[in-house]
Amino acid sequence: MSAPPAPVPPALQVDDLRVAVDGNPILRGVSLQVGAGELHALMGPNGSGKSTLAKTLLADPGYVVTGGRIVLQGEDVTALPTDERAARGLFLGFQHPEEISGVSVLNFLRQAMAARQGIADLSVLEVRMALLDWAGRLGTDDQFVLRYLNEGFSGGEKKRNEILQMALLEPDVAVLDETDSGLDIDALQVVAHGITEVRAARPALGVLLITHYRRILQHLTPDRVHILLKGRIVASGGPELADRVEREGFDGIRREVEAAA
Repeated sequence: MSAPPAPVPPALQVDDLRVAVDGNPILRGVSLQVGAGELHALMGPNGSGKSTLAKTLLADPGYVVTGGRIVLQGEDVTALPTDERAARGLFLGFQHPEEISGVSVLNFLRQAMAARQGIADLSVLEVRMALLDWAGRLGTDDQFVLRYLNEGFSGGEKKRNEILQMALLEPDVAVLDETDSGLDIDALQVVAHGITEVRAARPALGVLLITHYRRILQHLTPDRVHILLKGRIVASGGPELADRVEREGFDGIRREVEAAA
């Protein structure tokens, strides 16, 4: 009798993660798992630690891991710097993408794709064709790829550019830090459509969507929803948990946690 197949590790696994900033503890034991192909939403009020988790996953040096671990596709990457995590398939979509004058979207993505694929000199034509293909699929103007990265971009254009990067870099795990922040209804629909398109092209992509509001979840149905309060995940469930937050706010869950303590 043949041996049963080895279990497939989660795309992203966070085990009892503890993080401090300037010596002050922010994350106090966060644990979650995002399976391949799953979309998880992490919700919480301002100051709960959502962006701290995103920046820690990025390996921002200002966020010091004091305990726990980060595992990507079965590999412990807790001690790895940002570039090595990205090369292993981790992507972070920023809440406030930076402007980089003098560097076009095309050239930026050419360098990033070369690093991701381990190719020293990626063809400009190959990158341009891939960019134009995805720009069309995401409803972005062709001239967009020639502009300097995020320079003069509207909020919606910056977020659309993040989704374009996610499509081209072909990550295994995407962490989207408040991608819906500052978007109007039309831009939100465009960004949600972009995420759906990328997931359709990469069915094994695991997504951790960090958000303050439920509104983007009206366009993207999560497999799991997690509530983060004061540096801890205090509740996890299905999409109905986001509906509860919409009805009661985070205070309802906070009162329940305090009553159970």
